[in-house]
Amino acid sequence: METLSVMIQVASFKTRGKRVFLMAPMHHHYELKGWKETQVVVRFWIISMMLVLIGLASLKLR
Repeated sequence: METLSVMIQVASFKTRGKRVFLMAPMHHHYELKGWKETQVVVRFWIISMMLVLIGLASLKLR
């Protein structure tokens, strides 16, 4: 997500001259929106854990 946000930001700025995010990578965008750094990190952890659980649940184990 972090890398993709940088790629989107650069591509958008080069083609349209406008930014998608306030700042890339993504966690800096949220910090500029007023979130605390610890809040951003904890929310990213929660999202990561949810995606891991979805990935593990989708495995077909014999």
